[in-house]
Parts: sequence; C-alpha cells; structure tokens
Amino acid sequence: MDAGQIIILNGAPRSGKSTIAHAIQETFDGVWMNLGVDTFIAATPQKARPGIGLRPGEEQHHVYALVPQLYAAAYDAIAAHSRHALNVVVDVGHHDEHILADCARRLAGLPVLFVGVRCPLDVIMQRRAESESGNYVVGTGDDPVPEPVRRWQERVHGPWPYDLELDTSGLDPGECAAAIRRRLDEGPGTAFQRLASGAAR
Repeated sequence: MDAGQIIILNGAPRSGKSTIAHAIQETFDGVWMNLGVDTFIAATPQKARPGIGLRPGEEQHHVYALVPQLYAAAYDAIAAHSRHALNVVVDVGHHDEHILADCARRLAGLPVLFVGVRCPLDVIMQRRAESESGNYVVGTGDDPVPEPVRRWQERVHGPWPYDLELDTSGLDPGECAAAIRRRLDEGPGTAFQRLASGAAR
C-alpha cells in the first residue's frame, strides 16, 4: 500500500492557506484529510490554547513549553494518516526552526511537498479587517500594523527551503491548488528531507 501524499502549506494567518487546503480537497483525486493548525487547536483544551497556534515572540506564554510536544503529536498523526494511504493537506504557521526540523524528521520516508504561502502585509491587514470571525488582531489609526502581525510576517518564512512558493495576492485558491498539482506532477518534493538533515536554504 503506497503512502499518501502530504502537502504542508506554511504561512502567516490570513495568507490564504485554509482556502487553498479546501480547494485541494475539492479538486484533487483521492481522499484528502485536512489536518491543519485549526484542527489541532479545536482539539486542544482551553487551558492549553492556542497550542500549536502560539504566535512568534510569545516565549513567556504559559503554553510555550508544551508547543514542541503538541507539534510532535500532530506530525505523528499526519504520518500515520499517510502510512494508511490517506492524502493529507496541512496548513500551519511554522516559525521555529528547531520544531520544524523535528517535524520533518517525523515524516522521514513519506512523500511531502512543502509549500510557502506568501502574502504582502497590506493584503494581510485588509483581510484581517474584513474577517467576520473576530479572532484576528486588526490595525487601528494609531497602530496600523500591530506588533504580533509584524512578527508573523517577519518570522513565518525563516531560513528553510520550500518545494514551491505561492503569492496569494495574485492567485486565487483554485489557481494555487493548480500550481501545487503541477508541482506534484514534476516529481517528489525534497525540502522536508533537507530540513530533516539540518540543511537550510
């Protein structure tokens, strides 16, 4: 039984990862499980939230010490799905190089495509302002780009390789999914293998 394909979408909140994941589920052949950050946060008890959604620069947060453990468990679950021949799409916001390397080691030997989802800061702020969820920090006249948002933008794409990078300010979710499909057709990803061995860009 062949392992299921894993696609990891890494980017800041409101960069468009979730809508790309949904487009993949709707348009790709086979069964695609969405095991992204929102799934794991929803499964995390309130006292341990935001869990793996902890923002960059929040090392003093009471759940900080738990985050590597939560990521390890999440990626072990992702690996288990793949080994059962289920395809998996994962939307996350990695910003810690050491946690990311550990996650890569947990997927060793499995087919992984690592995709960087980029979006300019002004578009991110517009999407945050238009969001109806009420869960996002938004800008004000006195503070147009809050510090937590700036930290996401600066740290979510660290010194690590991607197999493919997308800019969602110019591509809609369907176009992004199509670009990912074309990249998969070109051959297997290698970025996560390099991360597992400690290689940077």
